[in-house]
Amino acid sequence: MDTLIVKPKHKASLSKRSRFWLAYAGVCLVTWSLFVLAGTDYKKGAWEVWSAVYEACMTLWAPMLLGVAVFPWVRRLHTAQPGLLALLGLHALAALLFSALWLAADFVLDSLLFGPEHAHATLMQAALWRTITGVFVYVPLATGFTAVLSAQQARASALATAQAESALARAELAAISGKLNPHFLFNTLNSLIALTRKDAKAAEGALMRFSDMLRYVLDTKRGVADRVSLREELDFVRDYLALETLRMGQRLRLDWAVAEETLDDEIPPLTLQPLVENCIAHGIAPSVSGGTISIAARRDALTQGLVLTVQDDGAGCEPARLNPSQAPAQRQGIGLGALRRRFALDYEGRARLHIHTAPGAGFRVDIWIPQT
Repeated sequence: MDTLIVKPKHKASLSKRSRFWLAYAGVCLVTWSLFVLAGTDYKKGAWEVWSAVYEACMTLWAPMLLGVAVFPWVRRLHTAQPGLLALLGLHALAALLFSALWLAADFVLDSLLFGPEHAHATLMQAALWRTITGVFVYVPLATGFTAVLSAQQARASALATAQAESALARAELAAISGKLNPHFLFNTLNSLIALTRKDAKAAEGALMRFSDMLRYVLDTKRGVADRVSLREELDFVRDYLALETLRMGQRLRLDWAVAEETLDDEIPPLTLQPLVENCIAHGIAPSVSGGTISIAARRDALTQGLVLTVQDDGAGCEPARLNPSQAPAQRQGIGLGALRRRFALDYEGRARLHIHTAPGAGFRVDIWIPQT
């Protein structure tokens, strides 16, 4: 089991490493080509081209190979993160070492091709210039490698943050999916007990609704990342409201405005029920006269997305109270924070959830869900 997990990561690591070194080889090839073009005089014939190719190969082979060794050195410094002065000092020493190794590589090759005397004379003549050139070559190499490592670190950090946020949202949604409000369960059971004494047939129907609700919530085949049809979600909400009506009676009034063409649209499970529950808990139940919950679904004519609206005509609240950092206990509601995170992360960030409320103006939540 461990090998099945480790191998894909290892392959992914090799793939990233291969792309990196292919990119480095491409940069080397472009540099070599530009060097050849700069040293070529086409008017003097093909010999000048071959001379430029020879000069480019003799000059660039050593720094290109040494550049491979610069990367692990830069990676070590990037990981260690020394202070600025220490970092500059270490890079200065590395640049001088880079130049010295370049000189040594040229000396060895010249000795093999032309003999030690020629190699020594060339070394004496080109030492200062090659040292300066080595420093100027080392700087863009180190800078480029540092930029690549910083970009990789930034991507890894962003990915870790996104995964953490997604995990948090999924955990909260899983908690919503795994249970109904205990007060609702308690009140429903009490209502069912009372109903069995008055109307056994009505109690049987209510029990069937309650069973359907539990089946929907506890469906082990559906995860929080899956989709259900709007028709299924609305059936669940209707069962929920029917049971709440047993307790609240005429105080709970409903207004449905669901477009027929939206019923087969797909949405995340348990999108509407937490919003309806919030309306009852905060907008309807506190009022002696009760109130109305409006549930609407329509097709957005411009984007063809699904627009869902859940609204109550209760007391509403100050919009500032919806900020959990300022007032975590005020109307944030059951699952509302999780739903906001869900629609911020789901559908590649395209879904939207907006809240409209004010004191005395009720509470409305609009959700836009893409369908393409």
